[in-house]
Amino acid sequence: MGAHHVGSTARTTVVLVVAVLTLAACGGGPSPVMWAAEVCTALRPWRAEISNLTSSTQQQMTAQTTPAQAQENLVRLLAGAEAATETARTRVADAGIPDADQGEQVAAGFVASLGAVRDAYGKAEKGIAGLDASGPSDTFYDGVEAVLATLTDDYQRSALDTSSLDSAELNRAFDEVPECR
Repeated sequence: MGAHHVGSTARTTVVLVVAVLTLAACGGGPSPVMWAAEVCTALRPWRAEISNLTSSTQQQMTAQTTPAQAQENLVRLLAGAEAATETARTRVADAGIPDADQGEQVAAGFVASLGAVRDAYGKAEKGIAGLDASGPSDTFYDGVEAVLATLTDDYQRSALDTSSLDSAELNRAFDEVPECR
């Protein structure tokens, strides 16, 4: 009986998992308002982190430091931005698929956009780390500017194209919830 019982339990578990996945795919996810609140709660600390990164990077570019110190600081800042973006991406993914028109496409778009931003920071971090900080400082800072220009381009390309993701329910939810203000 013991072996039969284990097999039956495993089969029941598989059936339940399939049922849950099917329900999730057919709607029944969080309401648009709940989902928008989760997304904005995930993005608020990320935006603050990115804002800090931007001002710290500008300060770093004008500070009287050696190229090696600037390189170390910039790599640390970019690694922090990459980690913060991955945290935001994970939290947005964990918010699930909103039970709304085009909910799946909108949720996937947010997650993909944050993934691309994370990758842009990772690429910039590697680019700065790969510069020669022991040579002439002008050459080093020219390299930094080139890496940061590429980061800006990559960042702009990663922006979510909302023109094809028009869900009135989700737009309304983002306007309504206090977490998004």
